[in-house]
Amino acid sequence: MSEQSSCSFFRGIRDAIPSKLVIPLFVLVGVAAGLGLYSMYASRIFSYLANDSSQCVNCHIMAPAYASWSKSSHGNWTTCKDCHVPQSSALAGMLFEARDGLHHASVLLTNSQPAAPRPREAATKVIQENCVRCHTQLTTEFVQAGKATFDDIKHGRQKACWDCHRHVPHTKNSGLASAPGALAPFPPASPVPDWLKNILR
Repeated sequence: MSEQSSCSFFRGIRDAIPSKLVIPLFVLVGVAAGLGLYSMYASRIFSYLANDSSQCVNCHIMAPAYASWSKSSHGNWTTCKDCHVPQSSALAGMLFEARDGLHHASVLLTNSQPAAPRPREAATKVIQENCVRCHTQLTTEFVQAGKATFDDIKHGRQKACWDCHRHVPHTKNSGLASAPGALAPFPPASPVPDWLKNILR
C-alpha cells in the first residue's frame, strides 16, 4: 500500500466515524491495548519463548509436576517442551503452546481446573509422538509402539507409552510427596502493583 493510498484509507475511516465518537473510541482502543499489554506482562508471556522448564511454574498448579519431573529419570535430559510441545517445527510448537496456554488460562480464570490435571486429546497425541521420537530405536525394534497410530491408541486398539510407563517421568503421585527434596522455582514477586491489589480486594 503506497503512502498516498494509506493516507486516503485512514481519512476514509476518519470521515466514516461521527466526530462525537472519535475520542470515546480512541479511549476505548487505548484501554483495550493497555489491558492487553498488562495481561501479557502479568502472565509473563514472554518467558514461554524460552525452553526452560521453570517457566511452567508460572502457574503454581504445575509445581508438583515440575518437582516430580526434576527428580525423575527424564529430569537431566529433557525439558517440559521436549515432551509436551510438537517438535516438527518452531512455528508448530509456538502455535500449540499459544492454543494450549489460552485453554489453561481460561480454566484457571474460571476456576474450573481439575484436582489432578490431565492432558487434553491434542496434548496426548503430542506426548505420544514425542515418546516415539526420542525412543525411536527402542519403540520400533522392541515393542513396535512406533507402528501404532494415535487413532489406534485413542480407540483402544494399541497402548500408549504411558499405559506401561505410567510413572515416567512424573512418578506415581505426580506430586511433591513423590519427589522428596524437590523444589519448584516459583516466579519472583507478583507483577501486580499494590494499588491494583487493594482495588481488587
